Amino acid sequence: MSLAVVVLLLFAGVSEAAGRILPLVARRPGMSRIFVAGLLLPAGLVEGVVFALWPLTAWATAELVLSSPPPGTGVVWTPSLVAPMVLAAVLAFPLLGPLLHFLLFVGVGAGLVGPLATASGLDWWSAAGCVAAAGTVLGLAVEAVRRLVVRFSATEVLESIA
Repeated sequence: MSLAVVVLLLFAGVSEAAGRILPLVARRPGMSRIFVAGLLLPAGLVEGVVFALWPLTAWATAELVLSSPPPGTGVVWTPSLVAPMVLAAVLAFPLLGPLLHFLLFVGVGAGLVGPLATASGLDWWSAAGCVAAAGTVLGLAVEAVRRLVVRFSATEVLESIA
């Protein structure tokens, strides 16, 4: 993975995390900037890692589907594939349109289908199923982690007030 791709994935991750965290901060005006930055940076790193894992997870899913997977490294991010992901992450802010954000992620996933189909030998629809399954599993996993973090941080806040 090139440095440009890593930077784009990290930027997309921080932007996606900001879109999720800043509305929460707006509801709690007493939060310090240091605390918000402390939430934003690790959350952005996690989101960036999840974005980076999407093609790898799709490739692993394709290997499960195929009886004899072709040898190769699978699908990797390129700057042309990551650029729409960055746009989607920037539009993650709820006020700018969750539907547009979702549609852009579907577009990015569709962009991954072609390289996956070529690398694995699957037809387009099977490759699309692998990309969709991988995206869904990763999305559910990161949502579960978000909910756990919110639950633990809410418990921590309640304990410190009492």
